[in-house]
Amino acid sequence: MTLSRTQATFAPPVMEARRWLESATFTEEKPLINVSQAAPVDPPPAPLRAEIARVAQDVPEAHLYGPVLGLPELRAEVATQWSAAYGGGIAPSQVAITSGCNQAFCATLSAIAGEGDEIILPTPWYFNHKMWLDMQGISTVALTTGESLLPDPGDAADLITDRTRAIVLVTPNNPGGVEYPAELVRAFFELARDKGVKLIVDETYRDFDIRTEAPHDLFSDPEWGDTLIQLYSFSKAYRLTGHRVGAMVADEKFLAEAEKFLDTVTICPNQLGQHAALWGMRNLSQWLSGERAEILDRRAAIADNMETLTAQGWKLMGAGAYFAYMEHPFQMRSDALAKALVQDHHVLCLPGSMFMPDDDPNGARQLRIAFANVDRGEIAVLFERLAQADYPKRA
Repeated sequence: MTLSRTQATFAPPVMEARRWLESATFTEEKPLINVSQAAPVDPPPAPLRAEIARVAQDVPEAHLYGPVLGLPELRAEVATQWSAAYGGGIAPSQVAITSGCNQAFCATLSAIAGEGDEIILPTPWYFNHKMWLDMQGISTVALTTGESLLPDPGDAADLITDRTRAIVLVTPNNPGGVEYPAELVRAFFELARDKGVKLIVDETYRDFDIRTEAPHDLFSDPEWGDTLIQLYSFSKAYRLTGHRVGAMVADEKFLAEAEKFLDTVTICPNQLGQHAALWGMRNLSQWLSGERAEILDRRAAIADNMETLTAQGWKLMGAGAYFAYMEHPFQMRSDALAKALVQDHHVLCLPGSMFMPDDDPNGARQLRIAFANVDRGEIAVLFERLAQADYPKRA
């Protein structure tokens, strides 16, 4: 019997992890510390919520179908701000607004690849990317990154075949937290261009990069549109997760192909969310700077507390954006360890096995900690609890 498209892949990891909570009991003295999901749980700031309410009340067309590729004003704002930020030329016609960054990825793959084609994903990978490839019958080719969590262009070159359609980079990385150096991103761009494949750069977490300079210079290349497709999410910057607003920047001809997918799936992105994203880009730069500073402080808190775990054999492999990615010292697999941490220490995190091929033993030794919703004090408590974990260790 032929599998359906959804049967071809695994269950959503975050939803699976939430089910582990059903058999656990937490107390006021020892509440759950949830570091499983990489999304802000707080609502948008009050001025932005007021703007959403104003648009809902005063802009009748915000309740109707809009352009498939998004509001012209928002497309233009993205083009203007990103041209300045990256030191390159981006036209409004090279920007599309999508229903979240996940949809931007799905539309991208639908526009460039078909069943039996291949996409190169560095490991550990973002699990929703792998799920979509599975459901489309597209082969995922794993690019192992090793302890640095940085992919090697030479290794990627060895994996390219006549079926390869794209290389995907996520920077700052989910789940690894590492920020890919600009020269590394450029090397992948040159490789993709030389081989005639696309380079997809997912910059969902770009607003929380520790660097103040542009994370790459690809848009300075006048021919960037032949190779590069860049993805983004407004959800993390402005806490618009429920409004589902993302973006893709690409060549106009490519966007015409992606438009077919977008029109078929959602017809247009959420209108209220688009107005909110536009208002946020124009009015919340100072507020966003404060959000970035808070996330960077939490990243620093990970490093400040890591000594507690290092002495017991833990290793911090990467930290950045919303994530700390760790190697644990225990004999048990990470999927079993993650479940045990819920029951024994009231910590919910995701095992590395959710971000790796089944046959990659590294996933069994790794955990992802998403620290977007735990402050410095809670991070200290988190590390105290992890330090109390007393399971048989690897030799």
